[in-house]
Amino acid sequence: MTSFDVHQHLWPEQLAAALRRRSRPPRIDGDELILGEGTFEAGLDAHTLEARVGLLDGVGIDTAVVSLQPTLACDGIPELVDAYHEGILELVAAADGRLQAFAVAECRDGFAGACVPAPALVGELADELVTAGQTLFVHPGPVPPPPADAPAWWSALVDYPAQMQAAYAAWLTHGSPELPVVFAFLAGGAPFQLERLRARGGEVPEMAVFFDTASYGPRALRLTGEACGSGCLVFGSDAPVMDAHAAVAAVEAAGVADEALRTNAARLFT
Repeated sequence: MTSFDVHQHLWPEQLAAALRRRSRPPRIDGDELILGEGTFEAGLDAHTLEARVGLLDGVGIDTAVVSLQPTLACDGIPELVDAYHEGILELVAAADGRLQAFAVAECRDGFAGACVPAPALVGELADELVTAGQTLFVHPGPVPPPPADAPAWWSALVDYPAQMQAAYAAWLTHGSPELPVVFAFLAGGAPFQLERLRARGGEVPEMAVFFDTASYGPRALRLTGEACGSGCLVFGSDAPVMDAHAAVAAVEAAGVADEALRTNAARLFT
């Protein structure tokens, strides 16, 4: 059975070129990625097809489902979104089955589904994805710069999980039961709150909700499996931002590797 990594990011050359042409964030200047929240290494060497297939081979994964992370704040900038869509389809076509891709916040032919920022309202997109037989991927969106003396991990540990927990709560309240949805990195730990939700009189409806495993370790993965069932976990690494080898080691240590890498993901992407 095919193994999947449902949370990787890949920037085609067309997108990198469009980011270099910009004079304000988001943009690339030399080797730096400049965003509203700060400046980071662009790391473009990791965004070639050869490098990505090499990464997949190195960790023993058959197929990556790639997306343009909403944290770049490219949504709503047509030249960036169009460059991504054009370039990523070329990479998917050239990858001989090693890649699938999410479109940027819309339902498009040739894509596995749509990636939306956590604060977004899905609206009509949900119906379009259901009709097309595609999947929704919910990922953190842009955040403000961290406090003046905050450590480097502040946004990743505070702002991003808060967005994801709010998105999961909104989906439980207003989401489509017919649309399969994947929440990045365990929805920021939202499954841990289900006991408290029920204690406050809330209910968890029957929905096709999945959580990718990116950046969490065995304890968190086992706890999510206990809260929602092991059938809810799909493997995600957040490569190249995070270490894919560590992500594989985590699902193996938690005893959920086969379900997360193969059985559960196959329900979405085959």
